[in-house]
Amino acid sequence: MTKTTNPDTQRLKINSETARIRWSDLQRYFASGRTRLVDKDLDLIEVAVQIHQDNAGKIQRWMSDGKIRLVSDEEALQWLELEFEVWACVVKPWVLVQ
Repeated sequence: MTKTTNPDTQRLKINSETARIRWSDLQRYFASGRTRLVDKDLDLIEVAVQIHQDNAGKIQRWMSDGKIRLVSDEEALQWLELEFEVWACVVKPWVLVQ
């Protein structure tokens, strides 16, 4: 994704690249430690925009509050067994899921 300075343009671009996907299709990203679970109380697109803009203060606060965290092994296994679908978007270095 190319960085732009306009947050509204970023939002539109990220939104267009966000999709429902089977958890099983994300296994290689999970295995490499690159998936992050975004709390349902947060807007997935807004989180991606803040990461893209490198808003370290806000991202750190969300992480400290547990609003953005690693997907646990237990969650990953359960989602795999249930053929679970998640909303996902890529914002380097992570794949955000919700």
